[in-house]
Amino acid sequence: MIITLLAHITPHCKDVAHLASQALDRPLPWSTRFNLQLHYWICEACARYRDQLRTLRQVLRRSPEQDHTHEISSPSPATKARLTEAFRAKGV
Repeated sequence: MIITLLAHITPHCKDVAHLASQALDRPLPWSTRFNLQLHYWICEACARYRDQLRTLRQVLRRSPEQDHTHEISSPSPATKARLTEAFRAKGV
């Protein structure tokens, strides 16, 4: 019953994916953060997606290719390997 109630008052998964990304770039209002947390408690897929975004951000921040003045391109093989290793280590 509680899960059903939370499912009705929290954002839909599609909205959560968008908000999870925004939360990495800027502070969200406390009510939005609270609703996201409620959603993460009932939705394992969205919680996993948030964790993947966090891991991706952490790994890319450690990336030696941090010169963002060039066009966006595919990550280097070394960066891909670090990402794969980080996701496997976290079980994400």
